[in-house]
Amino acid sequence: MARTPVRDPGKLLPLSPLHFHILVALTEGERHGYAIKKSIFDSSAGTLNPGAGSLYNAIKGLLAESVIEEAGERPDPHLDDERRRYYRITPYGQEVARAEVDRLGAFLKRTRKLPGFASE
Repeated sequence: MARTPVRDPGKLLPLSPLHFHILVALTEGERHGYAIKKSIFDSSAGTLNPGAGSLYNAIKGLLAESVIEEAGERPDPHLDDERRRYYRITPYGQEVARAEVDRLGAFLKRTRKLPGFASE
């Protein structure tokens, strides 16, 4: 029986803002492309609004790294557009997202100690 190699989530860091926001959107549940785009726009207060090409190129890259995967189950075709593809975060993707949160947290902690950023 072949063992799945252990992958280091740190190898994918730092994530681009778009990749990170996609992972955050998918931690909330399976979504199709437009729902991911809307989640990114909302969670970034409108500062990140990827076009379709950028979004799907990022999704393609995350699929290739096995950070996300296409969801197998689909909603009832009468309730949804059958052309939509749904995505979900993989367990490895969750590790990558956590590693990025830890990396960003450590960066913010160091930055807050700098003279221009220190708060009393």
